[in-house]
Amino acid sequence: MSGIEDADLAKKIKRLRSKLNLTQEQFAAKVGVTFSTVNRWEGGKSTPSPLAMRQIEELLTQITDAENGHKE
Repeated sequence: MSGIEDADLAKKIKRLRSKLNLTQEQFAAKVGVTFSTVNRWEGGKSTPSPLAMRQIEELLTQITDAENGHKE
């Protein structure tokens, strides 16, 4: 990924976490990583692994479904 894409991903992760009204620690627990990992993602210092990305995408799907009135 380029630096621009990394920065965009960092912003998206932070925006998703904020939308979920979660702290970095709470978000980390939901995704299955450490607080410091989420902190590095949001700071643009690293990017999520493929497994973590799947977890993040699942959270995003849950939010989208909830906003559209769908229940699991």
